[in-house]
Amino acid sequence: MSLLEALLIGLAGLAAGTINTVVGSGTLITFPTLIAFGVPPVTANVSNTIGLVPGSLSGAIGYRRELAGQRARVLRLAVASLVGGLAGGVLLLVLDEDAFETIVPVLILLGLFLVVLQPRISAWVARRHEALGTGPRGVTGAWWVWPAVLVTGVYGGYFGAAQGVLLMAVMGIGIAESLQRLNAVKNVLALLVNAVAGVLFVIVADVDWAVVALIAVGSIIGGQIGATVGRRLPDPILRMTIVIVGLTALAVFLFA
Repeated sequence: MSLLEALLIGLAGLAAGTINTVVGSGTLITFPTLIAFGVPPVTANVSNTIGLVPGSLSGAIGYRRELAGQRARVLRLAVASLVGGLAGGVLLLVLDEDAFETIVPVLILLGLFLVVLQPRISAWVARRHEALGTGPRGVTGAWWVWPAVLVTGVYGGYFGAAQGVLLMAVMGIGIAESLQRLNAVKNVLALLVNAVAGVLFVIVADVDWAVVALIAVGSIIGGQIGATVGRRLPDPILRMTIVIVGLTALAVFLFA
């Protein structure tokens, strides 16, 4: 790995840490970067998942004030995320690499689709909040929120691109709570998914520790940026960057 490659991977980690804290689609930055530098797809995914754990923790800490009073909600939904993340990690390891290379382009397209639609999803969620009001509906909201968070955890443990967008859609629709407070919960749940899958990968998978270190350092810084100034970034620019990088990754997968 050259010095330039190391610098670019670190910068991708910083961008991913920022984006994950604000939106939740940072893998669409880091994963294509690793693929472009010749890291094998499964190794890239595994190393990326582990490397983003410190960044997820950094973002969760940055949103700690919005977590106040949500202990019961976080604990209950955490079980779903942990089970789902572990299941997704197992699927990644059990299915062969050819299956991963077949599925990932579809997941990238899904992630890009969610990122492009994120403003409309957010607007719809906001309208639902206004219609439902902010009255109590239980700490985890509607009955289907818990299983939906579990399924999102499976997705996140397997690949993870835009799992934050999925989590915000699920919780925003099903839980009567402010979106900023739900975003804080989203950061914790994404952290748990990455962490449980990451522990599994450390034990049994092929990990590129240099990549992990570079993404980790970058994502820690990015997590703090996302929790402070990241929310001020122009959404169209952020979204366009994610889409361009994601389409590049798709092209690499299909034509390399």
